Amino acid sequence: MSELARPLAMALPSVVKHLAVLESGGIVVSEKVGRVRTYRIAPDALADVEAWVAARKAQLNRQFDALARYLLEGESGSGDLR
Repeated sequence: MSELARPLAMALPSVVKHLAVLESGGIVVSEKVGRVRTYRIAPDALADVEAWVAARKAQLNRQFDALARYLLEGESGSGDLR
């Protein structure tokens, strides 16, 4: 694990703590063989985040489309913008 800590300018215990948090959250998985522990990103770790972002993006796009329609109606004089 010292190889992970070196480029991060962090002490090894801090890196271990961060990796433990990531592992408990399902972001990374580890495997220990002998004295060597290998970490890797979980294959579907960010699927929930991606789904949440996609849902928020769709919601915002609908709201912006509604705003654009409202503003266009106001420009054409058919809407009351007071």
